[in-house]
Amino acid sequence: MSRPRGRCSLGALTPAAIASLLLTGCASGRPDLAALDREIDVEGFMGAWYVLAFIPIDFPFFSEAGAHDAVEHYALDEDGGIDITYTFRDGSFDAEPTVMKQSGRVHDEERGTEWRVQLVWPFESAYLIAWVDEDYEHAIVGVPSRRFVWVMARRPQVSDARWRQLYERVSELGYDSDLLRRVPHRTGAASRPQRLDESQPLRIDAPAAATAMLASG
Repeated sequence: MSRPRGRCSLGALTPAAIASLLLTGCASGRPDLAALDREIDVEGFMGAWYVLAFIPIDFPFFSEAGAHDAVEHYALDEDGGIDITYTFRDGSFDAEPTVMKQSGRVHDEERGTEWRVQLVWPFESAYLIAWVDEDYEHAIVGVPSRRFVWVMARRPQVSDARWRQLYERVSELGYDSDLLRRVPHRTGAASRPQRLDESQPLRIDAPAAATAMLASG
């Protein structure tokens, strides 16, 4: 059952709660966002997704608000977990890639739409596939508090008509769609992004993120 949540402040949170804040966010007082209420093909959801728009994570210690060329990549590992790699260029197309690596797992094995994601061990955050189309070409991922959302597609550009549909879908999920920020992508990119190059420079690491999050409280 959904449960209402109250406001929160960093000073009132435990270290565990602060560590999970990066993905879940503070609450808005509304009922939680629910994951999509139908079974999905988790394997079909794997691969690379362009982030077309978001209500971004934007904290002093980490921000994606200026992201360009943002791509989220999911891959099943041999143990059934999910390797997640999020990469973007901060502020311009010429910036060095920022890469965030996380581990995930399917929490709701019946439907496959509710995951748990771990940036800093042992803390996990809920990661909800709120909507995906039948062809696994467009998706919306959010967190229970609705503080953040990511609108994603297999291509870096969509038509105006498709964008309007996605915008309205975000609103139907209980978000303020006017808070959405479009993510710039280079034109002429391949129709499907390739697997991310593991040699790309890492500018975000879990211990550093954890230290910054705990210090901010």
